[in-house]
Amino acid sequence: MSRTVSIALVHHPVLSPTGDVATTAVTNLDVHDLARSARTYGVHQYFVIHPIDAQRALIEKIVDHWINGSSGKRIPDRVEALRRVVVTPSLEDVFMSMGGRSAIEVWVTSAKESRMPVPFSEARAALGRPGKPVLLLFGTGWGLLDATIEEAEVFLPPIRAIESDYNHLSVRSACAITLDRLLGEQDVS
Repeated sequence: MSRTVSIALVHHPVLSPTGDVATTAVTNLDVHDLARSARTYGVHQYFVIHPIDAQRALIEKIVDHWINGSSGKRIPDRVEALRRVVVTPSLEDVFMSMGGRSAIEVWVTSAKESRMPVPFSEARAALGRPGKPVLLLFGTGWGLLDATIEEAEVFLPPIRAIESDYNHLSVRSACAITLDRLLGEQDVS
């Protein structure tokens, strides 16, 4: 892969069930499971975005527990994964830490198809060519705002089953599937 890929888990601004702008709560599983996926697929950094100080403190406590606490001693493989976590208050702060919005490409995915998606095969090929670092956004709650999706350079296809209209994956599952389609082995016969 020629380009670096980072991921961000967005807790604000995201959609509520009624379509309003919302802020979601942090879950321990999201913090360490996305970190494990990030490490498995060679993701450079995993940003957890939350505007509330107490929620960022909770994320830092979770990360510290998995790096320095008893869980890190029991399961040392997770230490390496959790070292990729960067806690930040806003998406704009993520952009700045990556050199500014113009220095990166933002890629998004969503359970709903809101614009013409770039097929995973084309996105995967683009990662193999020289270019700007990629920041892949995952939304919590009922997903990313339409404006966030529209401002992204790449919209990836929604993850769907062939014979089911049920589409309510956890963000942990969606992240793992997306990273596998972009960065995993191609021939999985």
